[in-house]
Amino acid sequence: MIIGIPTEVKTAENRVAMTPDGVRELTSLGHQVKVQSGAGLGSSFSDDDFKAAGAGLVSADEAWGAELVCKVKEPQESEFKYLREDLVLFTYLHLAAYPGVAKALFEAGTTAIAYETVQLPDGALPLLAPMSEVAGRIATQVGASLLEKRNGTRGILLGGVPGVRPARVVVIGAGHVGWSSAWIAQGMESEVILLDRNIDRLRWVDQIHRGRIMTLASNRGSIERAIAEADLVIGAVLVAGGRAPVVVTADMVAGMRAGSVIVDVAVDQGGCIETTHETTHSDPTYFVHEVLHYAVGNMPAAVPHTSTYALTNATTPYLVALAEQGVQRAIAHDPVLRGGVNAVRGECTNEPVAEALGLRAVDPEKALA
Repeated sequence: MIIGIPTEVKTAENRVAMTPDGVRELTSLGHQVKVQSGAGLGSSFSDDDFKAAGAGLVSADEAWGAELVCKVKEPQESEFKYLREDLVLFTYLHLAAYPGVAKALFEAGTTAIAYETVQLPDGALPLLAPMSEVAGRIATQVGASLLEKRNGTRGILLGGVPGVRPARVVVIGAGHVGWSSAWIAQGMESEVILLDRNIDRLRWVDQIHRGRIMTLASNRGSIERAIAEADLVIGAVLVAGGRAPVVVTADMVAGMRAGSVIVDVAVDQGGCIETTHETTHSDPTYFVHEVLHYAVGNMPAAVPHTSTYALTNATTPYLVALAEQGVQRAIAHDPVLRGGVNAVRGECTNEPVAEALGLRAVDPEKALA
């Protein structure tokens, strides 16, 4: 199969969909990989690195002309022209948050497979997890930096010093993002509160951290009380394939202390905080109710070398299956991959995505038949 790796064009998106090692894995199996020249530079991979791994260096048109295109982020408006019926697209899509992208995919008839809806039987999301872990760690680092006075905030050191109370960090959601955020925050010696509706998940966190992270059952009252005294709030609520629910209202934000900070990691799925809207790495923050908001939709792009390795490690087995078997056979043999199929020939083929978009879901295998 011919596999294309185009350069990412989303603002400040420096990741690339595959490392040279990933290319080598595919070429060793007899597949042809076409990498757009310069695609890896933002992640510190040179064209020579890809060429040595067996890739062909091509233009954007040639990369998008492949049978299977592997990306990092959803197609941008400038890339809609490349979408077509005989294309298989494998990338993060987050269609519930980007209905315009969904419309373009449906109109083009493209078969689109989303990393974020590939789901294991236990509910785990193997292709979302590595970027969630990266984003969670970054969220705490960013929050610590934003609490410095130069940003117009309270001027608080996350871990405090002996004799001085540390910052209070409230993390909403105990999945990969939230747990990673809370872990880094407690490692920086801040006071951490982690909220989630899943008591078993909170019990697991408590067993590992032995009280170093305070766990609370998540409900409107507990969230309202927790964030009123918070210096940093990290929103990390996920609904696989669907839009993130709003769990922090504008009134709750208005009740926060002036100069506190919000980081909404869920913004690429619509955001879980009412006052957030998506921002970019070049213009990442804004104030609402005297609270500084950070809501960059592709946070892992801040550390593209690490992120690209983590992403490739997770996606390569599934990409190999698609290249070796084609979509129809691959999803027939692996129901985990089946959940990733979001669009086929103009139809929405994932139930949570369809619900979020107000559409009727079609069985992917029937759509591919």
